[in-house]
Order: sequence, then C-alpha cells, then structure tokens
Amino acid sequence: MQTTQDHRLVADLSCEPCGDAWGWRAFAPVWRVVVAFVIGNRPQANANLLLARGVPVTDDPLPVCTSEQCPADKNSVLHPAGQWDRPPRRGCRGRRPKPQRQPPPDLLYAQVVQKRDNGRIVAGGTRIVLGEPAAIAACLAASPVSQPLNPSFGERDTLTQRQHNRRLTRRTISFSKDITWFEKQLWLSLAYYHLVLPHESWQEPLPLPQPTRRAGSPRKWRPVTPAMAAGITDHVWTMTELLSYRVPVQFLDRLQEIEHLFPELD
Repeated sequence: MQTTQDHRLVADLSCEPCGDAWGWRAFAPVWRVVVAFVIGNRPQANANLLLARGVPVTDDPLPVCTSEQCPADKNSVLHPAGQWDRPPRRGCRGRRPKPQRQPPPDLLYAQVVQKRDNGRIVAGGTRIVLGEPAAIAACLAASPVSQPLNPSFGERDTLTQRQHNRRLTRRTISFSKDITWFEKQLWLSLAYYHLVLPHESWQEPLPLPQPTRRAGSPRKWRPVTPAMAAGITDHVWTMTELLSYRVPVQFLDRLQEIEHLFPELD
C-alpha cells in the first residue's frame, strides 16, 4: 500500500513541475540587477543552465564569481568557462582517462561558508574554490560595493523579490500550482523590478528642484532604476510601456541562437 506521501516522492523524482522548486539567481550587486534565473529541482543541471544564461549577457566571458556553499556550483562555473583537457595516463595499461574541464588560470571563484547550529548561523568564513587567494583579495579590494565576501546582497535581493512577488512569500496560499506559470510570473515581476521600480540607492540629485502637482514639495531627486544604472535604458518605464513593449526584429533574428537556453518545461 502506498501512502499519499509516497506518491508525492515518486512525482518529485519523475516530474519536473511537481513538488518543491528551487530558484537559482545570478545577481550583479553593482547595479542590483538579476542577470539570469532558473526555476527547477535538479541542482547540477539548473546550476549549469544558470551560468549558461548569465555568461552571454556579461561584458567578460566570466567575471569574478561568489556564491554560498553548494556542491553543484563548482561544476557549473566550469561548465561555460572550463577548458577541455585529458589527464595524463597512469601506467601503460587500461583505458585512457576521459577529458575533463579544467579551469583557466584567470578564473576566480570563492564561496561563503556558514556554520549553523539549530538553523542559526553561528560562524562564517571564506573558501577559495578556483584561482589564487591574492587575486580574489585584489578583486574584492577594488569592488565598489563590498570588500568582505558575504551573502548579504543575495539575501537582500531575495527579500526584495519576496516583497514584490506574492508567489515567493512564505506560508501563503498564493503559491504557484504549475512551474511554467510560476516562471512566467517571475519574468513579469523581474521586468517590473528592473525597468519600472526606482532604486533608492541609485537616485541622483537634480540640478534644480522640479515642481510637483499642486502644493507638493519640489522634487529634488531623479529616480533611477537598476536597468538605468546598468545602461540598459535611459528612463523609468511606465506599466503601460512595459506591457505594450514590442520585441525588436533584431532580437527575433537572434532567437535561434539562445532558444536552447530556455527549454520548455513538461
């Protein structure tokens, strides 16, 4: 006899849209931009897909990467940036070793290690996964956002997304019943976050205060969205502009180059 819990465990293993879904995000703290995201429950495959989506939209082939401690992250970093190399053969008998991805000399990757006790963080540290510690320390020292390595930016972005997206709220009846609709809704909420919602840390002082409606106080600050800070657009979008936006023809011509990065969920 199988219980309901047993049926759910079988569904979790055999069907992607069933059960809990993990959200993987690549976050650029300099501009507060979510570079890429993946929704699913397969750790290594989703980690590889996240880096594959994030690398084409960055300036460098792969910038300095930091993350929380996760076994799948090292292989995912090597997936787009690693170079194939065959290890030397040991002895003169047996099959030759299979080629493996090796990190290039300039690839830098570090993890934040957290020690927990009864669910609470009691200690933290840093683990250098790829690259020289001196090179990673130099990059962190030149960072305009944070010199110590910590997960604060990722955690703060998680809180921001939970506040703007009801489906990410804990202990709610508004969760998604289908992973495909959840992904579509997340695309919409992230578009609103990047293009419509100004970020207070990026607001700029105006040369002259601008009058507001009726007897309101003059406007002294120019609102700036994360997309404006990253140079993607030059103004704050309205919801009408966002919902009525038409995809350029140039993007449709390149659609075949990137459609393999967005497989349809069964």
